[in-house]
Amino acid sequence: MSNSAPARVAIVTGGSGGIGRETAERLARDAIAVVVAYSGNPSPAKDAVAAIEAAGGTAMAVQTDVAEESDVAALFDAAQQAYGGIDIVVHAAGIMLLSPLADLDLGDLDRMHRINIRGTFVVCRQAARSVRRGGAIINFSSSVVKIALPSYTAYAATKGAVDALTLILAKELRGRDVSVNAVAPGPTATPLFLDGKDQATIDHLASLSPLERLGTPADVAEVVAFLAGPARWVNGQVLYANGGVI
Repeated sequence: MSNSAPARVAIVTGGSGGIGRETAERLARDAIAVVVAYSGNPSPAKDAVAAIEAAGGTAMAVQTDVAEESDVAALFDAAQQAYGGIDIVVHAAGIMLLSPLADLDLGDLDRMHRINIRGTFVVCRQAARSVRRGGAIINFSSSVVKIALPSYTAYAATKGAVDALTLILAKELRGRDVSVNAVAPGPTATPLFLDGKDQATIDHLASLSPLERLGTPADVAEVVAFLAGPARWVNGQVLYANGGVI
């Protein structure tokens, strides 16, 4: 950590892997101090911090259950104490459990509701209270809300809730000079997305885009960096980052 307060500070939930980690590293390249929030295994989070610091950036890791109010409050307090304030909150933490609706295990629905919906509400509530003027709150939705792929019913429903929260929170923060948007990735080559899919399924999903490939975490992180920095006039939007699938 630097001895002087950095110009801008970001919290990235789910920042230890996949799109979240790529986002944390991408924001750090813009001289933003990054707080990597992770849920379980500390090792990937430490690796993410080490990678940021090795590249000349500033970062720290904080274990956080995004659905627990006390954990999220402690996360924001840690960022405030370490770096003096919070400018950007990227809420990338989430889980995806797939099943046709008729076969859905309601326990899986409850797990996704807790992390994807309750977690987004808890994080955004704290962000709305904490982010400094000129800041940005960036949630993660999903293109499956519109693509409507079979077996994604429950997951897409949780992300539809994220869309609604995002659009309304942007209006509730009138006068604060804080933008609120969501990024909705399409098929992206992350462990979360690839888990349990055979090669034929992966190839089919890659073919959906006119660009004829899966997205990469770096593709999506670039969109987040745009919303976190230069895109000050983009507000109250769900930005689809999917290579033209829809």
